[in-house]
Amino acid sequence: MKAEDTLKSFWHILQTDGSLVPIEEFKFKGHTNLRKFSEYEIKKTRAVTQMPPHVTLMKRLEIADYEPGSDPGNLRWYPKGRLIKSLLEQFVTAEMTAYGAMEVETPVMYDFNHPSLADYLNRFPARQYVLQSEDKDLFLRFAACFGQFLMVHDTQFSYKQMPLKLYELTRYSFRREKSGEVCGLRRLRAFTMPDCHAFCTDLEQAKNEFKTRFNLCISVLGSIGLSKDDYEIALRFTKDFYEENKDFIAELAEIYGKPLLAEVWKERFFYFRLKWDANFVDNQDKAAALSTDQIDVENAKRYGITYVDEKGEKLNPLILHCSPSGAIERCVYALLEKAYRTQQKGALPMLPLWLSPTQVRLIPISDDFTEKVEEIAKKIAVQCIRVDIDDRAATLQKRIREAEREWVPYVIVVGQRELESGVLAVRDREAHGKVQNMKLDELVAKITGKLEGKPFKPLPLPLNLSKRPQFYG
Repeated sequence: MKAEDTLKSFWHILQTDGSLVPIEEFKFKGHTNLRKFSEYEIKKTRAVTQMPPHVTLMKRLEIADYEPGSDPGNLRWYPKGRLIKSLLEQFVTAEMTAYGAMEVETPVMYDFNHPSLADYLNRFPARQYVLQSEDKDLFLRFAACFGQFLMVHDTQFSYKQMPLKLYELTRYSFRREKSGEVCGLRRLRAFTMPDCHAFCTDLEQAKNEFKTRFNLCISVLGSIGLSKDDYEIALRFTKDFYEENKDFIAELAEIYGKPLLAEVWKERFFYFRLKWDANFVDNQDKAAALSTDQIDVENAKRYGITYVDEKGEKLNPLILHCSPSGAIERCVYALLEKAYRTQQKGALPMLPLWLSPTQVRLIPISDDFTEKVEEIAKKIAVQCIRVDIDDRAATLQKRIREAEREWVPYVIVVGQRELESGVLAVRDREAHGKVQNMKLDELVAKITGKLEGKPFKPLPLPLNLSKRPQFYG
C-alpha cells in the first residue's frame, strides 16, 4: 500500500480525437467539472471536512441514516430508501442479464490462507474487516472477484463459450475505509456492488467486450438519471498499452464524446493494463467513482483459471472486471447531490420518476372526500403507479407544502368540483410545479409512458399518511 501511494502517474487530458495533451497544457475553458475532477484525482485528498448536502437530504427525505449501533459506514435504510435501493438493484441486474451475464451468488467471507487469496492479498492489500473462527482467519469480501474466480476455477469451458460472463449483486461488499473518509452515501464500509466479470480468449476479444460494456455502462447511468454532463471519466493505462492500442483508446474517447482524464503509468503496478471509471463530482468538489471496467492480465493465472482453445490446449483467459453502475449507494448519493445542485440553480429538486417513493399524492379537501379519493387511488395503483393519500388533520396549504418538501412528482387536490367534472388539477413538479388540468386516464397514460422499461415495486408505506410513523426529525 505504501508502494501504491508512491506510484508515479503522468496526467494528461485525452481529447475526443484520441490525442493526449499534458494536463498542464490543457485549457479547461468550458470543462469546469473536468478541471475539478482532475484536481481532486491528482491531489488524492479524500478526507471530509464538512457535511455534504446529500447527508441532510437522505435524512430529511427518510431514505437512510447513520446507525449508531453499528460500525461507522454501515447505514440503516428506511422504507423509502429501501425501495429506491431495491429498484436500482433490480434495474442493473436486468440490464446485466439482457447483456448475457449469468447471475451467481458467492460467500461474503473468505479464508486469509487460501493459496490463491493469500497471494492476491499480499500483492494488493486492502483495508479489510477481519473475522476469527475456531480454526481460520477470515476476511469480509470487498468485491465479488474472489467468489467468482474460485467458481470459474472449478468450471469447464472452452473458447466456444467465450466471452464467459458472470454477474453478482453483492449485498454487501466491505471495505474498512479510514474514519475521516467515511461520509454519508459517498464512501461507506458496507456497500452493494453489482460486479460482472467476462473471461476472454485474447486481447482482441477483450477489447471488443470492453467497448460493448463501455457503451452499456453509459446507458445504465443515463437510465438511472445521470447524463454525461453529470460525471467525468478517467482512463488509466500503461504507456506501452497506449502505444500498442492508440486506435482503441481513441474509439473510447470518441464514444464518450468529451475530453477525459488520462492517468498514464510508466510500467504496470496493478493487475490491469487498462481501466476506466466514471466519477461524479459533487457540491464539495469531491469525486466518487460510479461505473468502471478493467482488463486484468494477472488473476487468471493466480487462481488457476483455464479454458480450452481450438487446439485443445489449456490457456489462461483475460478477465474484465465491470461494475455497470458502481455501488448502488453511490448512485443514490449522486442523484441527491444532483438534485441539490438543481435547487441551487433555482429549479425544483426531484428524484427520477421511477425512483420516487410516492409518484402521485392525492389530497382530499376535507374528510368528506376521503372515501372517493381512496377509489381514485385504487384506479391509479392498479396501473403500477405508487400513489398515497394525505388525509391528515392539517390545513390544505400545509399538506401541499409537505408534498413539495417530499419531492412528490404529481400532487392532486380533490374536492367536489374534481369529482363532478372528472378533471383533475395536477401539480407537475417536473414542469416547475405548474398546474395542468387532465382526466385521470390522461394522467395515468402520461406516467406509465415515462415508466416504461423500468422496474416497479408497490408503495413501501401505508396508503394513508395518517397511518405512517415518522422515521426521522
